[in-house]
Amino acid sequence: MLTCDTYHTPHSLAEALELWSKAPEGSRIVAGATDILPWARDGRAGDVHVPELIDVTRISELDGYTVQNGRVRLGAGTVYQDFLTEQTLMRYLPCMPYCSIWFADDQIRAQASLTGNLVNASPAADGTPAVVALNGEIELARLDGEDIVRRLIPVVDFIRGPGQTQLTKDEIATAVVLDTAQGYGGSFQKVGLRRSLVISVACAAGLVKADHDGRLFEDVRLAVGGVGPRPIRLLEVEQSLKGERISHDLIEQVAQAATDTVGSRSRQEYRREVIVNFVRAAIEDALTNQPNVNISFEDAREEHYA
Repeated sequence: MLTCDTYHTPHSLAEALELWSKAPEGSRIVAGATDILPWARDGRAGDVHVPELIDVTRISELDGYTVQNGRVRLGAGTVYQDFLTEQTLMRYLPCMPYCSIWFADDQIRAQASLTGNLVNASPAADGTPAVVALNGEIELARLDGEDIVRRLIPVVDFIRGPGQTQLTKDEIATAVVLDTAQGYGGSFQKVGLRRSLVISVACAAGLVKADHDGRLFEDVRLAVGGVGPRPIRLLEVEQSLKGERISHDLIEQVAQAATDTVGSRSRQEYRREVIVNFVRAAIEDALTNQPNVNISFEDAREEHYA
């Protein structure tokens, strides 16, 4: 059970930051609370009591999104369900709908925010690889006198390890900023004990753009989670594909090379096998999902697996 002495519901970011700057040690920020509530129950943290809870869900400044200069700014109130209902987000962030489908059920998706998922910094967080593949940055805000000061940090650097981030004591995460990827095909891979409502053993996100003839890799972005303490961008794999002829054989080669990224202490051999399959599937699914392009593989699948 989660209990507190005082529950705040600020209506502006300035008010929330003021409350947060004065909150006693051990206080928490909450939004959807889909991470903190399961943590604060028997079997996880047991009964948890905190001095203050600051609920930021009524702050309109954290809602909505904007698209400008090739970037999408998602307010911290953006929930996973938005990636399945907002056509603009589905078009500009083509890996996020697949991530959201795997994330949980409708009820949790309507509560759980992408920003909260990142701040929680679980090594197996579903949203992290997709955000990293989209060159995501997280926006942090704090008070400096009466002014609100903001800074942006790449998510791949923001997460330092399990449950550890660069968020300082007086800061609140206010937005996630991502590259637009209109015209790319997107994909998301996840393995757990069942399709959703489960923590990932490993997960991967892919974005692929082929040339207009569907024969060459024009751009590739791949990221994985759950195979180490932090999310990993597969930059070497991406570079080895760009400009190359699309083929099953090449995809298999780069998938095998991705096993070197596995740094988890447990189940390493299993995770290596999973990552090979995930990288292969992420690339092939993203190619299949690319809009308005017919993909032409240099080699037939039957020949490759003969």
